[in-house]
Amino acid sequence: MTRLFHVSDLHFGREDQAAIRWFADVVRAERPDAVICTGDLTMRARSQEFAAAGEWLKALGVPVTIEVGNHDLPYFNPLARLLDPYRRFRAVEAAVDRPLTLPGVAIVPLKTTARFQLRNLSHGRVSRSGLRAACAVLAAKPAGTIALVTAHHPLIRTDFTGHGDTHGGAAALAALAEAGADAVLSGHVHDAFDVVHHHKGRTIRLIGAGTLSERVRTTPPSFNEIHVARGAIEAGVRTMA
Repeated sequence: MTRLFHVSDLHFGREDQAAIRWFADVVRAERPDAVICTGDLTMRARSQEFAAAGEWLKALGVPVTIEVGNHDLPYFNPLARLLDPYRRFRAVEAAVDRPLTLPGVAIVPLKTTARFQLRNLSHGRVSRSGLRAACAVLAAKPAGTIALVTAHHPLIRTDFTGHGDTHGGAAALAALAEAGADAVLSGHVHDAFDVVHHHKGRTIRLIGAGTLSERVRTTPPSFNEIHVARGAIEAGVRTMA
């Protein structure tokens, strides 16, 4: 069995200190095979926020893969966002968009943030090049491998409100399902969800993680625990007491 911890929306700068300590303690005690972070490491993409997030992730002591969230791009400097949006990622850059291959599991990154778009910059967008790259990784996975795609924004609307749709998300979900993805892990909405989606005879799950920040919505700070065994995915939410 492969065991994964799926966490999202840490928002260093507005992190919940108790929740951050709780998650780190659970990781050190239980030693999952990997930690998947689906974006918004920081609140305002400041250097000190990335430094704090990087130190915290390194101290977990397990493999980590990270997706970029909309809060991780420069907020107050539009020119930097357009020309050099990832300059401050040096503290964590080795883990960003990092594919992982674990026993029976392939973790496939899919970027959903945009440097520029003619609508709210917090909303998601799937580029053609990013989708092609993800589908190419899916095509190369060994037969029988469970494929988990990681993104920041939910590709389609489930039951959440207050956020815009991801541009190109529905088409991307269809393409990923046809390419062999079994689930898409995401964050952004600060509440956990697990929804089954059907496309042309294939089943693909949409699994969202909550937040470890002060910016909670309807549920307390939480993360997802995911087990993969014998070609099946089990997912559950672990909430801080």
